Amino acid sequence: MTERSFPVPSQLEPVAGAEGWESMYPYFSRFQPEDDERFWFYNSMHFPEVIPAFDGLTSEIPYTAIGANTARLFSFPTTMGIEYRILNGRVYITANPVLDEAEQGRRFADFQERAGHYYGNWDRIYGEWQQRIEALIADIEAVEVPELGDLDPLEVVTGGRGFASNHFLRERFHRCIDLYSKMWHHHTELLMLGYGAYVVFFEFCKQAFPEMGDQMVARMVAGMDVTMYRPDDELKKLAALAVELDLGDLFVEGADPAKVLAALAERGDAGARWLAALEAAKDPWFNVSVGDGFYHHHLSWADDLTVPFAALPRYVEQIAAGQDLTRPTERLAEERDRIAGDYRALLDAEEEKAAFDQMLGLCRQVFPYIESHKFYCEHWFTTRFFQKIRAFGALLAERGVLLEADDVFHLRHLEVEDALVDVSLAWASGGTELGARHWQPIVAERKRIVEALSGWSAPPALGAVPEALNDPAVKMLWGITQDTIETWLGGDDDDESTVRGYAASPGVVEGVARVLLNVNDIGQIREGEVLVCPVTAPSWGPVFGKIAAAVSDIGGTMSHAAIVAREYGMPAVVGTGMATARIRTGDRVRVDGDRGVVTVLS
Repeated sequence: MTERSFPVPSQLEPVAGAEGWESMYPYFSRFQPEDDERFWFYNSMHFPEVIPAFDGLTSEIPYTAIGANTARLFSFPTTMGIEYRILNGRVYITANPVLDEAEQGRRFADFQERAGHYYGNWDRIYGEWQQRIEALIADIEAVEVPELGDLDPLEVVTGGRGFASNHFLRERFHRCIDLYSKMWHHHTELLMLGYGAYVVFFEFCKQAFPEMGDQMVARMVAGMDVTMYRPDDELKKLAALAVELDLGDLFVEGADPAKVLAALAERGDAGARWLAALEAAKDPWFNVSVGDGFYHHHLSWADDLTVPFAALPRYVEQIAAGQDLTRPTERLAEERDRIAGDYRALLDAEEEKAAFDQMLGLCRQVFPYIESHKFYCEHWFTTRFFQKIRAFGALLAERGVLLEADDVFHLRHLEVEDALVDVSLAWASGGTELGARHWQPIVAERKRIVEALSGWSAPPALGAVPEALNDPAVKMLWGITQDTIETWLGGDDDDESTVRGYAASPGVVEGVARVLLNVNDIGQIREGEVLVCPVTAPSWGPVFGKIAAAVSDIGGTMSHAAIVAREYGMPAVVGTGMATARIRTGDRVRVDGDRGVVTVLS
């Protein structure tokens, strides 16, 4: 470690008005004295906002699963798992590397056997994974919050069930938490192996072709058909149906979805047909969060139609004009083959060409999972999960323990269980729940704390500066390298009109910037604007049909923002670190996706 340092966790000044924030999170998520000597970075890619108390589960469980698969099941040679801490409501992470070469060798032998089994049987295992994850989704959808009436139904007695309905309060709540944990284990079961295959190919290419840019490696696996784009495809079908049924006049920029639905209901058979098609598309394809599935308040399309209805006017207009809305998948596939062929031809030895072919083939085989899993895990399952937890919150509100259903998300999941026990006891005894006087002041205080913490400017990193940061996975996913660290430390000499990042998707365009700091404001984006945001989510696909380019603070060449931009054939610069701070809505900017440079023109 060098003598330079980012802010040390133990020495940061408290946030005024947020005293007691630590009570919202478990003890093991807090920074410890010895953590001051370690390097941590803010995971704003997945957690760009303050984490409400219940949503702390969305860091606790994923990192449990990621580490278990990486370190204990597949024995990755150079890394264990990820440790996380929460500071002022923000999630900071660090990876635990395996530095001892002898230990790396022992782990590599296990990795070859275990990962090799998965790679050698990928299609079969992926098919079995699909069945398991769909079964988990069916399980979470089947969870019902019990109804606690004056008397249990007579069939409970005549059927000989043997226990009353209040038993289900804890059992079914536990069921939700347990299913969420199992989902994340399945989520990372194949994901880390998918990234591992790409990292191996990436490192081979960087060694064999020192002048090759990161984007070129990524473009060799572009043009894949993945499930994450299906929701956007369903929107395009709905737009085509609107044109066919002569309903296009109802879909205008900035229209309130509720008013559009009401107008459709008055359009007779045509309107009824379109509404029926909408309902058919919703399940499952509208179970996509406007975020990345880590916050309860990042609602799905099914819960809030703002995002899909923001995209429909443009799609309707394009289809009416006879334009082809399909993604340029065929062109990207031709381009990837051309790029791969050109670089392969530069290799001299047949052994190198064979290794290139094998590694690239494996990357292309595993890549569809890397994107497709997100729909099933972070979106479809997680949408249902939060809906079920909200239903338990509605029960607690109905019983007077909470004021409203969403207040449940300001309790840790262990505290929710206590509140449910309170209800169970009161129903059984004929007494009154005591939770109102206990939980309602806590919820009110935590809402106030979250508001206070939201104004805190989280440092991009904490602790000692590492001598070198060359982890390819951290670079590709988060866009963090030694150069990034130098920029965070104040070593960026660019003028205020220039922002640099990763050249994620090729092309150069100019346009008016739209800076979005909150994913729930995505409906504000207008045709032809340049989206500037902390990070994008795959579910923003429909918006990529409107914008001219994408710029993000966070992300590397294999982040989801970069992948989506390439699939939609538009320029993108990611991992800038400061675009949302330097660029304002209304600025005219030039986005150079070939060089990774964004320039404020006026």
